Amino acid sequence: MQLIKTKSAIDFMGKRNIAMVFSAILLLVAVGSIVTRGLSMGIDFTGGTLIEVGYTQDANLPAIREVLTAGGQGYASVQQFGTAKDVLIRFAKSDQPSSTLSNEVFGMLSKAVDGQVELRRVEFVGPQVGDELTEDGFLAVLVALMAILVYVALRFEWRFAVGSVVALIHDVTITIGLFSLLQIEFDLPVLAAVLAVIGYSLNDTIVVFDRVRENFRKMRKGTSESIINSSLTQTLSRTLMTSLTTILVLLALFFLGGEIIHGFAFALLVGVLVGTYSSIYVASTAALMLGVSKEDLMPVQKENVVDDHP
Repeated sequence: MQLIKTKSAIDFMGKRNIAMVFSAILLLVAVGSIVTRGLSMGIDFTGGTLIEVGYTQDANLPAIREVLTAGGQGYASVQQFGTAKDVLIRFAKSDQPSSTLSNEVFGMLSKAVDGQVELRRVEFVGPQVGDELTEDGFLAVLVALMAILVYVALRFEWRFAVGSVVALIHDVTITIGLFSLLQIEFDLPVLAAVLAVIGYSLNDTIVVFDRVRENFRKMRKGTSESIINSSLTQTLSRTLMTSLTTILVLLALFFLGGEIIHGFAFALLVGVLVGTYSSIYVASTAALMLGVSKEDLMPVQKENVVDDHP
């Protein structure tokens, strides 16, 4: 296999200081927003009531919001669900029982459209369940990061393991921080998207590290920095093509998939963009700063076995 020469490689690592400053600014903004503004938790985590209604014609969401506001329920979240005729109405924790609240809301909507609306289902999420989902959800993210640390350390080298986890923490923090900054509702589908971002970013990083390990063993000349540059250049087309095709699908989901999955699609869009950047700069830079070298990745030489037979 013919490798790209070091002199023709893009100097990614030469710009790593600029990338580190850029990442530091993004992380400071993200962490600052999470600490000061917090997350706009959905009823999956906070508890509340979910009401699904169906219309005989396409639902007018602004008109529904006006009806609820006029009836003193303007704090509800109104979204289309499935088709244009199906609507989900979400209420945060309320002193009203869910049955009373659903009857009141259904009565408002029925009067507004002359009874051309059907109450499909009512679900209530208690605050205790919401607290358990919050704890279990973020514990799932932590366990995933720890498992990845062990996996990469066993497959490659501990410096690469630390680099990959640093990149994943970078991606997750920025993604969640943007939800905090824009106060977009954070619910279970968004948490699932964050876990998917971890998997996507790790896959990209593993591809890069696999090529780095291969080149460390094959390139006799060159510094660690130049070999990483060559490896990143060789995998760049694959990285960009994978990211672009994924982004096209996510854009279709975001604009055509309905309001109900906007948060999910948005989290994946941000995660794919940040993950592509971090697999090139953050993970490799962290491994380089930890002093990864050819000696760390050379195969272990087996000791000569003395044959006792004559």
